Amino acid sequence: MSTDPWQFQMMCVDAFVASWRARGFSPVTIDNDIGLLERTLKALGRPAWEVTPEDIDRVVGDLAVQGRKTSTRREYVQIFKGFHRFLQARKSAEIEAVFGVRLVCPIDEFNASRHVGDDSPALVPPPTPERVGEFFDFMKQRIATARKYGPAARDYAMFRTLYHAGLRSEEASLLERPDLHFTRGPFGKLHVRFGKGAHTSGPRPRWVPMLDGLDLVLRWFLEDVRPKFPDSPVLFADESGGSLHRGTIRNRLRYLMQLEGRPAAEWFSPHALRRACATHNYERGVDLVAIQQMLGHWTVSSTMRYVRPSATFIEDAYQRAVASTLAELTGKESAE
Repeated sequence: MSTDPWQFQMMCVDAFVASWRARGFSPVTIDNDIGLLERTLKALGRPAWEVTPEDIDRVVGDLAVQGRKTSTRREYVQIFKGFHRFLQARKSAEIEAVFGVRLVCPIDEFNASRHVGDDSPALVPPPTPERVGEFFDFMKQRIATARKYGPAARDYAMFRTLYHAGLRSEEASLLERPDLHFTRGPFGKLHVRFGKGAHTSGPRPRWVPMLDGLDLVLRWFLEDVRPKFPDSPVLFADESGGSLHRGTIRNRLRYLMQLEGRPAAEWFSPHALRRACATHNYERGVDLVAIQQMLGHWTVSSTMRYVRPSATFIEDAYQRAVASTLAELTGKESAE
């Protein structure tokens, strides 16, 4: 084993990346995360086991001064936290024996990344129904011209599911073929067996209806697309038949929007599709409690953070109400 700290750290990074491959992360996700980890370690300027909370503060503060987004700063902190956790699990004894350092994570309550930032539901509106429709039109056209039909068609069905069912990326990645119940209810339902629980309570399963023609999309996917992937229970499988990692789903969406050619200001994340599901259903009159149940939130207040009505929401609601009243009055007059 090398006693040079930088050489030893490089060996640890290689082992960390090997663990990603063993867990089935896609090459795209691995390439992106390797680059992020290398930039983080370079910015810290010292071996990971010597990094202090003040070093984390300095790097994150420098990123803020440079105008980097909150989500970017959060990614730097998270990738280092994951690497440090790997060192604690796999390399702590060697590090203490060779370098005399007992590993203590420098990320504490004062510099830990928060799940609130520039892409917070409270700050950034979700894509409009028109924008989402244009993106799905692009994806549908791409299926006919893509080099590989299977992945292109899978992506279309998967992102339609994220939007129409309001799923989290991880929930979609864990869906299996038996989770589709086309005869349950008037629209058919998805059984989300691994819904996110609150306060470390474990998975919270729920049933989500296949609204807005999602049942037709998923029937087509099962019959025409899924057989082109290796046989396995996984619904939205990768080319080896395994589950797509949520990071891969995020990267796939970013890649598709780059191909679409729209300006970066019009890009959105998988989670923004979930917020769009909440907002668009609310705007067209779906009860807020129904949306809460659909998204798997514990409270209506959580759902309200996802709802970001359009700038003309009040005017549109007013016009619908007036039109409904006039139609009712006109009907009564005709009956008389």
